[in-house]
Amino acid sequence: MFDTLSDRLSSVFSKLTGRGLLTEANVDDALREVRRALLEADVALEVVKDFLAKVREKAIGEEVIKSVSPGQTVIKIVNDQLTELLGSENVELNLRSGPPSIIMMVGLQGSGKTTTSAKLGNYIRNKSKLKTLMASLDVTRPAAQEQLEILGAENDIETLPIIKGQKPTEITKRACKEAKLGGFDVLILDTAGRMNVDDELMDELRSVNKIAEAHNVILVADSLTGQDAVNVADTFSKKIPLTGVILTRLDGDARGGAALSMRHVTGKPILFAGIGEKIENLEEFYPDRVSNRILGMGDVVSLVEKAKETIDADKANKIAKKISKGIFDLEDMAQQLKQMSKMGGITGILGMLPGINKVKKQMAESNINDQIINRQIAIISSMTPKEKRNPKILNASRKRRIAMGSGTEVSEINKLIKLYRQTSDMMKKFGKKGMLDQDLGLQDMDKSEINKLNDSKLSEKMLSDLQNGSAGSKLPGLPGLPSSQNKLSNLLNITGRKK
Repeated sequence: MFDTLSDRLSSVFSKLTGRGLLTEANVDDALREVRRALLEADVALEVVKDFLAKVREKAIGEEVIKSVSPGQTVIKIVNDQLTELLGSENVELNLRSGPPSIIMMVGLQGSGKTTTSAKLGNYIRNKSKLKTLMASLDVTRPAAQEQLEILGAENDIETLPIIKGQKPTEITKRACKEAKLGGFDVLILDTAGRMNVDDELMDELRSVNKIAEAHNVILVADSLTGQDAVNVADTFSKKIPLTGVILTRLDGDARGGAALSMRHVTGKPILFAGIGEKIENLEEFYPDRVSNRILGMGDVVSLVEKAKETIDADKANKIAKKISKGIFDLEDMAQQLKQMSKMGGITGILGMLPGINKVKKQMAESNINDQIINRQIAIISSMTPKEKRNPKILNASRKRRIAMGSGTEVSEINKLIKLYRQTSDMMKKFGKKGMLDQDLGLQDMDKSEINKLNDSKLSEKMLSDLQNGSAGSKLPGLPGLPSSQNKLSNLLNITGRKK
């Protein structure tokens, strides 16, 4: 996420932190580089000008000049202003109206509106435990209604039955009636899109909204389109009462122009970010966390939240009890690998760790990717229960059979067995306390405790630690993730790779 922009800014600020005292000329030179980086990231010109003016005003003040580490003070100022630019604080989706609370999803074709509608339905059901109904009003795009119906069926989210030949306004009336009679808490209306914003589309949306009286009108915009996404949002907000924006494909956006410009230009908050193709790949948008990631400081809070949401406490406790008795087999190892995969895989987890920008080259050279975990899981899945419990019986014949069944090479199986032995020895050293018993204390953390990780303003020392990655030693332990400072070295061992 925002890799190109993050790299450029990291380069600029590394020069600043390398200096002792900072002059006004030093600050101006750095801000010129920041300006160039933001414009190349497709951030709106008016946004860049306003942002730099605020940063410069604070950066050349007496607070910076008298600071013990002026470079870090400037970075802190930039971090605070980036957070303000992105929206200052998280804006939660308001579902208190109703029932049913009606959500209208609007946007252009190709922005991922239908998929995002299903993701939002899944999020609301799992997070808020509310009964949700989805209805497609798209009668123009071929199979659009069927697409939403399939997504609903695959993820156990109820959808309004399709009646061919009905107009969007007729479907809206039927959906509202069904939501009330069916006792649904939330109704999501997936409206039709167009290739371009036109009067016909806007008239249709206004007619639908007149009937539905939606409590939330959410624009779905593709972040990869940069300023086009912002312009579309601006146009929509002038025609219909938008309450917020969802940016899709944010995980593939190396520049970040749409996210950085959206709130300033439209005045509408970014509510969620689409970060992948899976139904669960929809995240609440936290400006402060995104700002930290842009400046290479990671996103520890989101990592902890993701671990808490995905960890199966029962399985974790069973493994912890086995480890306390000195038992750790390949099935247990497979569970840990699957846990890493659920949390976003190696790349997803690493992207949230502080200071990871500094070792990107090492990661590329070591060929670290999520396929490593998938292949290791495939190897273990191709073993018999007896082989998983006792890997010592894996002779050459068994290894050839496993290699054929998993589509891998015997050499990969040998690496996995070596990795298993190393991991098993490490696990047994934890003794009665057990690694998972220690690490999965996350299950007992409530939201307020997690938020405490991010409540305080970043100090200069914290900024320095985060950028250098040394704060990693203070992170909560996570399954399959090293908590020591030498994160990459340990990760290479976990995945069977060597530097």
